[in-house]
Amino acid sequence: MSGFTYATLTQAILDYTEVDSNVLTSTITDDIIENAEFKILREIPIDAYKKQSIGNLVTGQNTINVPAKTLFVKGVQVYDSTSASTGNNRWLEKKDESYLQEYEPSTESASRGQPKYYAMFGGATGVSDTTSGRLFLAPAPDTTYTFKIHYEAIPDGLSSSNTTTYISQYFPNGLLYACLVEAFSFLKGPIDMLTLYENKYKQEVQKFAGEQLGRRKRDDYSDGTVRIPIPSPSP
Repeated sequence: MSGFTYATLTQAILDYTEVDSNVLTSTITDDIIENAEFKILREIPIDAYKKQSIGNLVTGQNTINVPAKTLFVKGVQVYDSTSASTGNNRWLEKKDESYLQEYEPSTESASRGQPKYYAMFGGATGVSDTTSGRLFLAPAPDTTYTFKIHYEAIPDGLSSSNTTTYISQYFPNGLLYACLVEAFSFLKGPIDMLTLYENKYKQEVQKFAGEQLGRRKRDDYSDGTVRIPIPSPSP
């Protein structure tokens, strides 16, 4: 199956459900596509949406903003200098916010140092927000260390103004089946059709997850060539 554009996916949803745009209007199909995209994003970490954000801590300030449209934070590095190109770096340990409050009950200068721990709290409250929450650091920084946040971003979805996406081009069948599950649920269609596309979606997710979490995490040099056992008939 070739990749979808916004127009071809919208038409495919109408064709598979055998209805027209008077039943599934563009507003409805846009919601169907968006719901399907979020379903995929929350089930499979996708390499294409891994991002990094670099900045400098503020002396004595034990919180920093998470980049806008962050789905989840994968890790945080803090460099022992004010530049990511020089100095050593430390990966912070993720802890519960209550642990950090106990570790650092105050932000007095005596308790400052290079951060060792982080916890995430808060979240976005609107589409115009420039942050997706905050990170609580402990101890509070004693200088303007450089930090780097590794995170999974929420990409721009498929729309009339964004006609292709990574998912629509490289996971088109999974996106289609996810859309059809949403469409038949909306239409209150036959349960057998809903079950059919739910199962098809699950099958494609397993394959895509095997690629994203398996094959893309290894190489032949260090891990060896993947060998699939093939049963042979008994003599």
